[in-house]
Parts: sequence; C-alpha cells; structure tokens
Amino acid sequence: MESRVNKEKKEKLKKKSKVLKWLNHIATVVLFGLLIGMLGIVIISKASGGEPEVFGYQFKTVLSGSMEPGIQTGSVIAVKPGGDMTRFEEGDVITFMDDQRRLITHRVVEVVQSGDNHMYRTKGDNNEEADSDLVLSGNVVAEYSGFTIPYLGYFINFAQSQNGAFLMLIPGLLLLAYAGFTFWRVLSQVDFKKEKEVAEE
Repeated sequence: MESRVNKEKKEKLKKKSKVLKWLNHIATVVLFGLLIGMLGIVIISKASGGEPEVFGYQFKTVLSGSMEPGIQTGSVIAVKPGGDMTRFEEGDVITFMDDQRRLITHRVVEVVQSGDNHMYRTKGDNNEEADSDLVLSGNVVAEYSGFTIPYLGYFINFAQSQNGAFLMLIPGLLLLAYAGFTFWRVLSQVDFKKEKEVAEE
C-alpha cells in the first residue's frame, strides 16, 4: 500500500518537474526575445536616424490624439512613401509636412484642384473642424497603411534619445534575476536530496 502511494507521489513529482522545466524554457525564450527585440529597436532607430523602415514601409510615431480612437497617442503606424501623391481621394489617410516642417497624419476630407496645383483639405478624426491650411500634393510624404501598434511609440522615442541604450538593461536585469532564481532552485533541490538521503540512512 505504501509503495503504491510512493509511486503515485513520485509520478506527480515527475509531472510537476516537467511542467516547471517547460515553464523555465518558455520564460527563457520570452526574455531573450524581449532582449533581442529591444536591441533591434535601438539599432534600427539609431541607424535610420529616425523612425525605422522595414520592407519599404516607414514607421512613424504618433504624438497627438487628433486621429483617435483609430490611432492612439503613442502608437507606431506604418506608412508607405513614394508614388503619385496626386492619387489620393476623400477618406484616404495621408502623412504630410506642414509649414513648420512637422509630420502630420490626417484624413483627406476634400480634394481641391486649383490650376496645376493638386491640394487636399485634411482633418483629424478626433478634431471638430478641418485643418486651416490646404496640403499641397508635393508636401505629402506617405500614405497610412492601416497598420498600428499601440504604445510602442513611447519606446521608440526613448530609444532615439541619448538614454536609449538603457532599454536593454530591462531585459538584461530580468535575465539576471531569472538566472539567480534558477540557480537558487537547483541548490535547494540538491540540499533537499542530501537531507532525504541522510534521513533514509
């Protein structure tokens, strides 16, 4: 009867240890992925001198809430530069440069043709009124692709700053803490086995 109970306990312990091993592996992969991801953000941001560019798409950080709720403040959006900048129609979302050389992403609410000039009246979805100035097609930088990652812009802005390298400290410290915890668990198991062997003698 005792041997059967002991067998069941041992089987439960084996299953528990297998689950813990899998959890350890998953945690390691997630932490390394986080470290590599943050390293990639820092390197791409520094190399491009601004927002990263991947497969012909530029990633821009949204710093205002004028396009909420569709595009949240602090989001990163993917825009497609190039092409015929007179092709846009009412309802398209474009990224353009204003008179103060700021990049703005707003929706086209009207297409205005004045002689050879092709212009757009734009408006933020969250704004009550349209923008005061018309946008020349030559000032359009890109078209919004519809792809958005909320809150990532805060990290990219920090990565572009002088303190951006500190981003890599976060996953690094997590990895150190995890390694310390794993080491402590191994030592605890070794001590437990020794105590058990002494008790059995």
